[in-house]
Amino acid sequence: MGQKIHPYGLRLGIVTDWKSRWYSEKDYARQVLEDARVRGLLTDELQRGAVSRVEIERIGDKKVQIDIHTARPGVVIGRSGTEVDRLRTLLEKLTQREIKINVIEVQDPETDAQLLARGIADQLQGRVSFRRAMKRAVQTAMKAGAQGVRVQASGRLGGSDMGRREWYREGRVPLHTLRADVDFGIATARTTVGAIGIKVWVYKGDVVPSLSATREKIAAEAALATGGPASRRAPAKARAEQAAGERPRGLIEAGGGKRLVEAGGGKRLVEAGGGRRVEAGGGRRVEAGGGRRVDAESALSDLEEEREVAGETLQVSDDDIVLEEAAATETVAEPADTGPAAEEAPADTPDDEERG
Repeated sequence: MGQKIHPYGLRLGIVTDWKSRWYSEKDYARQVLEDARVRGLLTDELQRGAVSRVEIERIGDKKVQIDIHTARPGVVIGRSGTEVDRLRTLLEKLTQREIKINVIEVQDPETDAQLLARGIADQLQGRVSFRRAMKRAVQTAMKAGAQGVRVQASGRLGGSDMGRREWYREGRVPLHTLRADVDFGIATARTTVGAIGIKVWVYKGDVVPSLSATREKIAAEAALATGGPASRRAPAKARAEQAAGERPRGLIEAGGGKRLVEAGGGKRLVEAGGGRRVEAGGGRRVEAGGGRRVDAESALSDLEEEREVAGETLQVSDDDIVLEEAAATETVAEPADTGPAAEEAPADTPDDEERG
């Protein structure tokens, strides 16, 4: 029991990257100790610099590159670069190597675990209530887009005689999921009653996609390539409601538009995409579309019926045209003058010949 592990070290090489990048076989122990001293020096010198992390990269044997990730780059750089020059001098004296310092600004300081922990520690040192400081940090991180936050404080909280531990959590923090991007930060508040330790976990989402999500994405792309309907994965809340057996909401919005039509002195509100129509004056509400959901099979059957109706209509039209052409041809073949003067005299019969 109590076998905790650092979230950064557990995910090293899967989600997170190494904070020290170098290789050595002979001077390994000395360089590890040197990295620890460099980080300690920067932490002591930049207490108000809001430093998130320090990355060290050794280039050869005589050059060291140090990347300082901070939320206040102006404090770290100083006026005209004086603070950076001072830090470079101290580090060169400590390591006896050429130092190159890069100051990188943290884009989302509200979701950085180390900065949140340092902020809570500073508030505790300023005699702010630990519950208020912890709840404020959780709310700030959740509003900034984090999917889950956990904050823990240990020590003589509130000046009590016996030390205890309290924590607050909002959202989900999957510590056993390797693909989860969980940021972790610690800080120590030096108060008048003793040291209070602060730990912060921030869950920012999955970096490596899950197997089911990958399969669904491949199936959707295959269906889209073959001309089938494009499927889209439902959000987590909708999937949870479906698993719990709750009925989905009846409101279907499509097209996103509303059209206001004035007719007969009244107003008619029409929502596009099978929405609802409200007619003013009568107070009657009519649900348009009947609430019928159209799937691929029904749409295909409707299309086949429309094609059959269109084919029959074209066939009937062709038969009418043929009959009209035949009637016109018979009319042209008849003589123009059909009177008695135009008729020919009948031929002589055998009786007439005998009489002659």
